[in-house]
Amino acid sequence: MPITAFLERNAATKPTQVALVEVNPERRERRGGTWREFELVEANPSKRYRRELTWREFDENANRFANLLKDGGVVRGDKVGILLMNCLEWLPIYFGILKAGAVAVPLNFRYTSDEIKYCLDLADVTTCVIGPEFVERVEDIIDRIPLVKSLFYVGENCPEWAESYFACVWNQPSGAPDVTLSAEDDAAIYFSSGTTGFPKAILHRHRALDHAAAAEVAHHGQTGDDVFLCIPPLYHTGAKMHWFGSLASGSRAVLLRGVRPDWIMRTVSEERCSIVWLLVPWAQDILEALDNGSISRDRLDLSRWRLMHIGAQPVPRSLIKRWNAYFPHHQYDTNYGLSEGIGPGSVHLGVENIDRLGAIGVPGHGWQAEVRREDGSCVAPGAHEAGELCLKGAGVMVGYYKNPQATAETLRDGWLYTGDMAEVDAEGFIHLVDRKKDVIISGGENIYPVQVEDHLSAHPSIHDVAVIGVPDARLGEIACAVVDLKDGCSCTEAELDQFCARLPRYKRPRRWVFAPVPRNPTGKIEKPLLRERYGVSRLVAHENEA
Repeated sequence: MPITAFLERNAATKPTQVALVEVNPERRERRGGTWREFELVEANPSKRYRRELTWREFDENANRFANLLKDGGVVRGDKVGILLMNCLEWLPIYFGILKAGAVAVPLNFRYTSDEIKYCLDLADVTTCVIGPEFVERVEDIIDRIPLVKSLFYVGENCPEWAESYFACVWNQPSGAPDVTLSAEDDAAIYFSSGTTGFPKAILHRHRALDHAAAAEVAHHGQTGDDVFLCIPPLYHTGAKMHWFGSLASGSRAVLLRGVRPDWIMRTVSEERCSIVWLLVPWAQDILEALDNGSISRDRLDLSRWRLMHIGAQPVPRSLIKRWNAYFPHHQYDTNYGLSEGIGPGSVHLGVENIDRLGAIGVPGHGWQAEVRREDGSCVAPGAHEAGELCLKGAGVMVGYYKNPQATAETLRDGWLYTGDMAEVDAEGFIHLVDRKKDVIISGGENIYPVQVEDHLSAHPSIHDVAVIGVPDARLGEIACAVVDLKDGCSCTEAELDQFCARLPRYKRPRRWVFAPVPRNPTGKIEKPLLRERYGVSRLVAHENEA
């Protein structure tokens, strides 16, 4: 069935129950169609900005936008872009696009003007919805996006080249548009994370979104009583598909605008959240705030928080052990996925397998997984051999939009080749080794950076760490560790060399850089950027100085 059927069911069966809450701890309240500034929460906690929608309001707002699109000439299969920060309007706009029979195209809020233009062009977007944060970037390209015929603006002070979303949408009827959808209709285009250059456009049908919703409920057991705290950006499949568990179970979700650890913990307490999905940096920040006393659990009501799950990048075992020390009653799950496989859940650890820390888990609900060699043969469980993780299931993409060559390279005989290297232990649990493209070949030996990062992350002074390969005249490549120390902590290269003495010699970093570790909005380390900063040019300069 189409994913929109869940929304229509919830609107019919629980119309007055709250579906979505937006919380902004920092500023802004909307009154009518305008915004006014709030004092910071620290100055006046009673002024916290909060809005909510019931399931009926959610569905009606989606219908209004669908009718607006149809009145504007949008037809089945047309592409409609979304360039918004997380807000209460985001999901009704997304579902309005789907209800109109169109294809939703969410855009990364960190894109530059040129990247926005590239993605709009690549996806054939003809209509786009933007927020106030993106006016300058869109103005830079407004004369260079001829395919985009309509722009809707969500905010006050609408620019002259756009139409006010609020002014337009409230003039539309709230009834469902006369559009029949099926599971095989195109639904959305998501973009790859772009950590290896300009992103690719990933096309999914309704059946993939429906599969993601079913997998999320199967993995985490959402019921109508759960409250999900959603912090990551909704343009990404990670946040969206975890929220699909709330959609499928008809339960409430809270959209938190901000990632400060005190804001996260306070929102869990005040909104009575039971499920929280975190990225590694946010979990690290919460633990450090608990360690240094800037957050006190005694002032918080965390009694309903039952599940902390984490994903989007490898999770250090040391982090989860620290988390369990503070929250021994929490269920824990890690989720592996990629946008080509409709986001998280193609592999997951399972809340019953917390003793398997270090593994990413087993094939998820409705998924098959194999680890394959270069010749296509499967690596046997317990072989202690790395191969490429391959996936098969209803969540696999249709393909890369307008890129048949890349599609053919990634989809083979119904299997999705992920580009991630993995091993399978004797019990069938999959262990992520590293991205295929990130493997360091040093003196003929393969070094998998994730394994070295996992080891270093246990050092008490390290906040974050990334390991990259840099050129070496003798060995071809060597491992370089970029280390971000915790506030107030110090550490020397000699101390880190000693800490790595337990690693095999060939795996030990030969270069150390003390600097912040850049991550994209979904928490992935931006290794191409690190290689650019600390790779060839830096080593050449270092050698010249010597």
